Amino acid sequence: MIWDILYIIIGLIVGLIIGFLVAKKVMTKQLKKNPPINEQMIKTMMSQMGRTPSQKQVNQMMKQMNKYM
Repeated sequence: MIWDILYIIIGLIVGLIIGFLVAKKVMTKQLKKNPPINEQMIKTMMSQMGRTPSQKQVNQMMKQMNKYM
C-alpha cells in the first residue's frame, strides 16, 4: 500500500522534471527560430517615441535583446 503511493509520487516528480526540460528545450528552439523582436520593430518603436535611430543604436538594442535569450 505505502509502496504504491510512493511509486505514484516518484512517477509524478520524474514526469514533472522531464516535462519541464522538454518544454524548456522547445521554447528556446522556438525563440531562436522566431525571435520576438527584430531590427525593423526596434526602428519602428524608436520612431514612434520621436527618435530617429542610427544603425549603431539598433545594433546595441539587438545585442541587449539577444543577451537575455
